Amino acid sequence: MDGALAAQMGEAVAEKVLRYRRDRSGWKICQEGNGVSVSWRPSVEFPGNLYRGEGIVNGPPEKVWDCIKPLAGSLREQWDENVSHFEVIQSITDTLCVTRTATPSAAMKLISPRDFVDVALVKKYEDGTISSNATNVEHPSCPPKPGYVRGFNHPCGCFCEPVPGEPNKTNLVAFFQTDLSGYLPRSVVDSFFPRSMAGFYANLQKAVTKLD
Repeated sequence: MDGALAAQMGEAVAEKVLRYRRDRSGWKICQEGNGVSVSWRPSVEFPGNLYRGEGIVNGPPEKVWDCIKPLAGSLREQWDENVSHFEVIQSITDTLCVTRTATPSAAMKLISPRDFVDVALVKKYEDGTISSNATNVEHPSCPPKPGYVRGFNHPCGCFCEPVPGEPNKTNLVAFFQTDLSGYLPRSVVDSFFPRSMAGFYANLQKAVTKLD
């Protein structure tokens, strides 16, 4: 993939995800518990929902970041039950790459294995926040694979935010808006994502604790 095009796409998605972070309007809470809140609002990118998760993770931002970063050396497939495989297809810079993520079957196998190809950009902000920002892309070296339905991530990402006065805590804000493709009942999709995001936070906390 052309590096300049990837950089342009990465910056555009980072701007969108930062707008999601700043915009507090229109969110409806769909799940709360264990210090994690999951909310949603209709996506403007596709006929589905944009989901927002927020919760405190016990661990400094650097350790949380090591668990979720969309870069080579990511620990994601070791702890995230919704990721069966993660690979960097093309590394463009140390903060920009194209990735392939595979997911196992879910929702009592109503959702078959998916894979996603994304351009991902890492951003660092003056207050110490680190963010991942990604969106779907086509890549010549990664056509659809047998055994997987190709899904599409619309602008999504995570913010690892320092908690003032609490160096061993991280406020993690995550945004997902994923088109799973295939012929899935809307009810299956709408019930899967809130549960999946709550599980993401719980499993992330276990992974960060193990790093100590």
